[in-house]
Amino acid sequence: MSSIDLTPRPLARRPGKPIAALLASSALVAIFPTIAVAADAGLEARVDALEAKLDRILDRLEAQDATLTAAETATLKDAAYAVSDATASGANAPNAQNAAYIPGATGAPRPILAELDTPGGVSAQSQADRDAIPAKERPKRKGLGFSAGGADFTFKGYVKLDATVTRFSDGDLPTSNIGRDFYIPALVPVGGEGNGADFDFNPRETRFLFAVDTERGGHDIGGLIELDFQVTSDGNERVSNSFTPRMRQAYITIDNWLLGQAWTTFQDVGALPDNLDFIGPTEGTVFIRQPMIRYTKGPFQIALEQPETEVTGPAGERLLPGDDVAPDVVLRYNKRGDWGHFALAGIFRALHSEEDMTAGAIEDTAIGYGISASGKLKVGERDDFRFMATYGEGIGRYIGVNIVNDAAIRANGELQTIATYSGFASYRHFWTKNLRSNLTGGYFRADNPVSLTGDGVTDEVYSVHANLIYSPVEKFEVGVEYIYANRALEDGQEGNMNRVQFSTKYSF
Repeated sequence: MSSIDLTPRPLARRPGKPIAALLASSALVAIFPTIAVAADAGLEARVDALEAKLDRILDRLEAQDATLTAAETATLKDAAYAVSDATASGANAPNAQNAAYIPGATGAPRPILAELDTPGGVSAQSQADRDAIPAKERPKRKGLGFSAGGADFTFKGYVKLDATVTRFSDGDLPTSNIGRDFYIPALVPVGGEGNGADFDFNPRETRFLFAVDTERGGHDIGGLIELDFQVTSDGNERVSNSFTPRMRQAYITIDNWLLGQAWTTFQDVGALPDNLDFIGPTEGTVFIRQPMIRYTKGPFQIALEQPETEVTGPAGERLLPGDDVAPDVVLRYNKRGDWGHFALAGIFRALHSEEDMTAGAIEDTAIGYGISASGKLKVGERDDFRFMATYGEGIGRYIGVNIVNDAAIRANGELQTIATYSGFASYRHFWTKNLRSNLTGGYFRADNPVSLTGDGVTDEVYSVHANLIYSPVEKFEVGVEYIYANRALEDGQEGNMNRVQFSTKYSF
């Protein structure tokens, strides 16, 4: 969104004496033509005196103009905020109660000016942070927008290109595999033989978000749809490289309620590291978007979310019973301040299996639970430290893009939950205003019941990420990142990944 230019402009003055001389001589010629014609000896002295007086007046006016600049700037910004609020609520009408009225604005879309000094691109963090705030306290969305029909419309997103060079120590991934697009721990090959480096271009993280916010009958109502091109099967690298858009988020908000698909309440999106990779330290991250009903009251949130039980079968296969009996329940507490933010979340699940799921299984329900602590702490003027630590039993699909399953089947056909430990830590440092680096480490460990799952399942994963990101102008950045990841199975086999990623990104 373009901003209003509030830079003070000094009064124009031509070099030397022409302005004063012109004003003085013109006045004298008009009023005293006889004197002008006569051009007596005293005229020059009188013009000089008048000219000196005008110079002093202009100096005073310039000084006054500079003195009022800050106040005028604040006034104009206040007016811009008021106009945005008035047009957004349909209240832009010429009356005594509406001091923000601007002639000609009624009935016509106007730019939203409420973000003159808060330009923003788009990020999962900012969107999730906003949605975690009660409706009456939420700031306006950042991005491009306009107001019409009493509603605020916002468009934002970014265009991103990633170029990666990847080498796996123990195998390779096919060219269409999403493990080539971004780091997924469970897809790091183990027990094979690598065939050299793979080079890929990938624009699929490119993202678009559309949102609308309005007020109806005393209620704050909003809607949001977000799309990108990740994790879709369409498209290839032979001819068109065309990829199908997919829905990331789609939800409605009304006052403190959110209904639809969004980031799970168990995940603190605001703590995600500033990495070039799509997720970053994936193995240490709670990462799910799914349908839900969420209520926010002050710093507290409670949500009923999409259930889905994943079970490891007798042959190590992944089974999806698909007949869950209750939604996942998430409770969360958010604490925010000038120092940053902290979140504490708990999840409770009813895992369910059926007799026909696999041979030997019976209908059974097991309780899954987890706890996650996370945050973003400011360090000095611009640096920050981000972290997440999560423990649980039966929450495998919530961690690291489903590194392990939720449960396994005991010999008697009942469910045995699988315990997991995970987390990450990341430090962001600004070398200059436009140059920053991030150093990130992630870790995951599963307590697999090997007698039930077999020893070919993932036992431990860790990764290290280091990057350098340069932003020469606002909303545009270019960077390079190195990723090392290691995955180990219960049988002791290991495989690692070395990746160098170059990225360019423009946000709007």
